[in-house]
Amino acid sequence: MAAPAGKVPGQAWVVVFAGTVVNLCLGILYAWSVWAKELVNVDLAGQPMTGMNEGWIYLTNAQASTPFSLAVMIFALSMIPGGRIHDKFGPRFGAIVGGLCLAVGCIIAGVMKSYTGLIIGFGIFGGVGMGIGYAAPTPAALKWFGPHKRGMIAGLVVGGYGGAAIYISPLGKWLITNYGITGSFIGLGVLFAAVICVAAQFLAWPPEGYVPPGATVAASAKNIAATTGKDWSVKEMVKTWQFYALVILFIGSTQSGLLIIANAAGILNSAAAGIPFFAANAWILASYGGLVNASGRVGTGVYSDKIGRDNAYTINCAISAVCLAAMPAIIASKSIVLLFIVVGIAYWQYGGGLSLLPSYTADFFGSKNLGVNYGLVFIGWGLGFFMARVAGTIKDITGSLDLAFYISAGILVAMVILCRLTKKPVPKS
Repeated sequence: MAAPAGKVPGQAWVVVFAGTVVNLCLGILYAWSVWAKELVNVDLAGQPMTGMNEGWIYLTNAQASTPFSLAVMIFALSMIPGGRIHDKFGPRFGAIVGGLCLAVGCIIAGVMKSYTGLIIGFGIFGGVGMGIGYAAPTPAALKWFGPHKRGMIAGLVVGGYGGAAIYISPLGKWLITNYGITGSFIGLGVLFAAVICVAAQFLAWPPEGYVPPGATVAASAKNIAATTGKDWSVKEMVKTWQFYALVILFIGSTQSGLLIIANAAGILNSAAAGIPFFAANAWILASYGGLVNASGRVGTGVYSDKIGRDNAYTINCAISAVCLAAMPAIIASKSIVLLFIVVGIAYWQYGGGLSLLPSYTADFFGSKNLGVNYGLVFIGWGLGFFMARVAGTIKDITGSLDLAFYISAGILVAMVILCRLTKKPVPKS
């Protein structure tokens, strides 16, 4: 089946929309700070809460960060089996399994009312659900489109995950205020289960023999391979140095963004000391970050289709490197406007990497096994969290994040060089 020249069937856009909706639920990870703010009280750590949150106990910062960190690691690792589930059983099954795991995790966290419940519910079940669910929509959507639109489509679908904080942050805050921490977790769990199960029904692969428009008119596997490249198996992919280069490029683009994301509230407090509004409305920063994060995924995807993945990656990382190097001076200047601009660029670059790397993977290794292939490349995202940990150690030793900003900027410069050297692998005849 060949699509009309230059036009994709309507079902393709339905798959894109459904995938974005699924990711809008899975992206609760980026709104974790809303719950952390309610749970953390270093002076009262270990003591029970009263009122609407009776049954919960106050946590330390380290305790509150554990469910989040665990969810991130399990998310990254679950992308691999999630990719296999997608490639074997289809995107609908993968999205439903992931969505139900996340929903069950939220409900467990709410019902148990404990640190252990947060680890089991949000950290383990949530991480598994995010990984399996996230592995389904993007590969499914990319199969409907030719290489000339991969960046835009990947950006639209993964933009849902980044943009989830835009609504989950204020919604979570409202639920906590009106129904307590338990009510917020249970309410969101039920909501996510319902929405994902409905949206997943619209996720589907193209019919057998489908040829994406813009690739070729002839509907033969040989012609498709000639246009989009060889469909590499996992065993073939891991034998290429380009696979490891993509993992490293993912680490590089992730580490800088997560350095800012992990410390955004503290950075804002340092620069905006004496402005009560920001202290009382911390969710605004999370929602702002979610908006720019999502915009960066879509925007980077769009211009990567026009100027090339390498040029898009280079522009994003080079500008972000300059901003990170200037961050200590900007914080010292106490300029809220400059701070929001620089933080926004970091969010944009981080989001852009999450649309570039699935596009890179499809460009380099084909779309047939994209689910599991991208799942392996996605390990780089999980490894990128090292910089947030390094930054914490640097701050404990030096009292500031200045050195962390400089190191992160240097890594971005190195990533630009690696990006320019990494080219599409050529299969052996």
